[in-house]
Amino acid sequence: MFSKIALYKYCLVLVFVLVGCEAEDPKPPVETTPSVVLKPASFDDLPGWVVDDLGGIVPALDLSCSRILKADPAKNFGPLEQAGTFKTWQEKCALWFAIPDKNSEKIRAFLSAHFAPWHVHADENPEGLFTGYYEAALRGSKVKTDIYKYPIYTRPDDLVMVDLGAFREELKGQRIAGRVQDGALKPYEARAAIEAGDWPHADKVLVWADDPVDVFFLHIQGSGRVDLAQGGFMRVGYAGQNGHPYFAIGKDLIARGDLTKDTVSMQTIRAWLEAHPDEAEAVMNKNASYVFFQALDHEGGPIGGEGVALTAERSLAIDRSLLPYGLPLWVDIAPPKEGEKPIQRLMIAQDTGGAIRGPVRGDVFWGYGQRAADLAGVMKSKGQYWILLPRE
Repeated sequence: MFSKIALYKYCLVLVFVLVGCEAEDPKPPVETTPSVVLKPASFDDLPGWVVDDLGGIVPALDLSCSRILKADPAKNFGPLEQAGTFKTWQEKCALWFAIPDKNSEKIRAFLSAHFAPWHVHADENPEGLFTGYYEAALRGSKVKTDIYKYPIYTRPDDLVMVDLGAFREELKGQRIAGRVQDGALKPYEARAAIEAGDWPHADKVLVWADDPVDVFFLHIQGSGRVDLAQGGFMRVGYAGQNGHPYFAIGKDLIARGDLTKDTVSMQTIRAWLEAHPDEAEAVMNKNASYVFFQALDHEGGPIGGEGVALTAERSLAIDRSLLPYGLPLWVDIAPPKEGEKPIQRLMIAQDTGGAIRGPVRGDVFWGYGQRAADLAGVMKSKGQYWILLPRE
């Protein structure tokens, strides 16, 4: 038998359900981020370990080690506790630079002697998603014309980007951005407002492009080369972001029924945008994230999140909240497309990205050119990796 109070509560809930009273909706389940689990391994466990031409890793490892040697030795190497402090890595980098005439045999011996591989799992799952990115190619002009009228903006002076990890240990790897108004940090304009010129810095144009879709994909890739109408080219790289979360517009095109999970790729998204110019702007604006750029004058590749130039097919973007920059990783990734070989090689964690989230998640930098664009655009490969940690 119900008590009177229990019966009253039951009827009240029933009324809420039937007539739609202002009862609160149940809270959605909280998504939990898998933990980084490291399992000891040996070099014999690494697929392709004796085959990779390790000479290809020299530029990437040189650049990361140069950055590591400048750091405070007492600081933690990054968010991964097992990575220790910069002091240990500085000792390894000093030994690395002391190797004369580096070749595959010497590099393999060095790594075997001073590092141990650890298989990375997301909780108990060693497999994750690997995508690709590249250095975009655009056409542009230093002055606005009837053809070159789509702005690539430089970073505005009032953009404040905040690394929350500097304030709370548990927020490492998380960032926000905004503008200070009346002593408070307020959200920055979203893509739609910036594209419409409805913001205070519409005059902060670095260079003008001839195609809005090219500019949109430049934002996704984070770097590019602009062939200038005046002659020569300008290399542009990431300089800041408006703080709004990245949204993959492919998800929207799938929800609309225009693409499917099997057909969605950079190429099919681009083709849809070009075939639907009247709808393209609204779809692109669903990704509220907006990237600002700077001109780069160095000879190497684009600058990654680590602050060093990226090396084609050797630089990997990782989840910066979980893994440190400069970390060597051995990857075993399924072919990016039919006819290609599996990717089994040493790479260095040198970049990050808004869509790169999770313990086993990577974005391969393919470099510049048509092949790089083709492979990066379709890559949605399953894979795994092992990180190399100092034996100490």
